[in-house]
Amino acid sequence: MSSSLDNARIDQLDKHGFLFGKKLAASMSPLLHSTVYKGLGLDWEQLRLDSDDMDLFLRLIKHPKFYGASVTMPNKVSIIPHLDQLTPECLAIGACNTLFIRHDPSDGRRLFCGANTDVIGVRESFVQNISDPSLYENRPAMVIGGGGAARSAVYALHKFLGATQIYLVNRDKTEVEAVINECLLKGYGDKLVYLESVKQAEGLKEGLGAIVACIPDLEPVTEEEKTVRRIIEVMLSKGRGAMLEMCYNPCPFTALGRLAEKKGWKVILGTEAMVWQGIEQDKYWTGLGGEELPVEEVKKVIGERVRRLAEGN
Repeated sequence: MSSSLDNARIDQLDKHGFLFGKKLAASMSPLLHSTVYKGLGLDWEQLRLDSDDMDLFLRLIKHPKFYGASVTMPNKVSIIPHLDQLTPECLAIGACNTLFIRHDPSDGRRLFCGANTDVIGVRESFVQNISDPSLYENRPAMVIGGGGAARSAVYALHKFLGATQIYLVNRDKTEVEAVINECLLKGYGDKLVYLESVKQAEGLKEGLGAIVACIPDLEPVTEEEKTVRRIIEVMLSKGRGAMLEMCYNPCPFTALGRLAEKKGWKVILGTEAMVWQGIEQDKYWTGLGGEELPVEEVKKVIGERVRRLAEGN
């Protein structure tokens, strides 16, 4: 981002933001936001910053034309100490995916604020795609993974989606223990249960209503990864519900999604969560309400990209 070409691009725009993280080449985030800005007639752009260099990022956001950033892995947690304010969701989850700007009313200085819109993405993925909420409300749920996205999923299932219990499945026990301890400390961990073994999964009598998968689309290699896959298979066989597959990069059609579909589950693609969390981000950045943003056009553009991926293009 320090090249003269990039600086020239920034100079051409009225405002610019960043997508700050690693492995961004296939991300649809810039496409989503450019669709919003085009629909609003704004000469804005979200630029990819493929980096985990926090010092560089903190210098770049001081630019007077900077409006905000999408923050992705591995920067969602490390950005928090550098922010002036956090929204309640961001504070509770302990991960930030959205940086936005407000101004101090006393002296007008810029305040760099953090939000977590991933939780809105999870919530709206179920609300917008499942016509009968009794499929997942007042039923147990399961979250696969142990990172920032998993924390967002736990929060959404607990606060918005009516989960009676939330099972955590992950290859790394210490990550799960950290999630449970943090959620307990912040007041929403009482429903969490670590689902550690196939035998434990087989012993559960009640099936799941919702699953949120927050792991990369990779074939299991280690024994721990193979155990996770077997636990998932057992839980998918205990009933029918809806599964949100958060992984959409580089492709939203994953092995876990195919497995769930074979078991009769409704599978929600991760691009749905991406759309709804992105719309929430643009509400922060533009100051407009959701009804003022070109939501249908965003859904159309992202849907077309998904269709092309399904066709192998």
